[in-house]
Amino acid sequence: MANQEGHRRFGNVRKLPSGRYQARYPGPDGRMRSAPQTFARKAEAEKYLTLIEGQMIRGEWIDPERGKIRLQDYAERWITQRPNLRPRTVHLYRWTLGRHITPHLGEMPLNRIDTPMVRDWRARLLADGTSVTMAAKAYRLLRAVLMTAVKEDELIRVNPCRVVGADQEKPVERPVLSVPQIFDLAERMPDRFRALILVTTFGCLRWGEVVALQRCDVDLSAGTVRVRQAFVEHRGTGLILGPPKSRAGVRTVALPKAALPLLKQHMGEYVGGAAEAFVFTGQAGRTVWRGSFNKLVKWSEAVAAIGAAGLHFHDLRHTGNTLASRAPGASLRDVMARMGHDSPRAALIYQHTNREADHGIADAMDRAVKAARRKPSKRKAKRVAEGGKPAAEAS
Repeated sequence: MANQEGHRRFGNVRKLPSGRYQARYPGPDGRMRSAPQTFARKAEAEKYLTLIEGQMIRGEWIDPERGKIRLQDYAERWITQRPNLRPRTVHLYRWTLGRHITPHLGEMPLNRIDTPMVRDWRARLLADGTSVTMAAKAYRLLRAVLMTAVKEDELIRVNPCRVVGADQEKPVERPVLSVPQIFDLAERMPDRFRALILVTTFGCLRWGEVVALQRCDVDLSAGTVRVRQAFVEHRGTGLILGPPKSRAGVRTVALPKAALPLLKQHMGEYVGGAAEAFVFTGQAGRTVWRGSFNKLVKWSEAVAAIGAAGLHFHDLRHTGNTLASRAPGASLRDVMARMGHDSPRAALIYQHTNREADHGIADAMDRAVKAARRKPSKRKAKRVAEGGKPAAEAS
């Protein structure tokens, strides 16, 4: 390449009145383009042109005009066009985008976002009080959006989300209830919600899955519940009944035998005779919203009374998952299928899971329940001493 200004084999460099240097080059269509920035030294501008020429030779060059779309506009389009997103996920993505991403990076063209900018954005989130977990979720969303811009739409050459560790969450370790605590918590619930606690915990179910169970999904003879749908709460729309969180979420789960008497009693007292009757509802027969459940059952007081203050409802599923993983003889794929894990690998494994193995997990959990309940709890012993019946017998 020639070194004289304006006589290069590829592109040209000229000195601007400001003293900085501008690099210009022809694209494959013959139209001249300018580098997005000017350079303090001529050698830097020439190096830039050499890199651009190399990209064109290797077929890696991307027209910078394509990457001038604002991040906010592109991300909104990304969410809208993303296939098979559940309404809850769309809502969460839009909330995360508007809360944590677009206020900082939304006006930036895609091709102007670089790794230092992403690193600064994440640092500002953390400095402003955003939790590490939430910052990681926002980072993963941004990375997914920009990965599509790289691989599918070819708007930018590389994904600038390359901050080591930024995608990792550090959630607080959630509590795991003991078997006596599970039954104690169930006893402290209003009668129509006692079985809900046992089915959720021992069935490893999500809230949306357990409240979407219908009579036709419960097989008391086999001791199983079938998960085939889930409720999603969407503000402004209401409760939406749809498929579970993933394909692996469609599953049949065996319950420990110790949970079946209370479930059978519940089915007889609170569930309509029609096959489509929902199993767990409020007094008016309507589906209970997750946001109103805690107040309805005085959740804070109940969990504090069993020595688990701060326990979340979702921790019941966590407890069930933990008990299942401890069951002797349960393989990793058996446990993942029981949980309805949402990874593609778990979904594939679920399709080949042995139903007998799932019953084995339930039987092992049942033995743990019986062993833990042989010794009366202090609360039950006190009731007997006072001349009353234990709650399990009274119900």
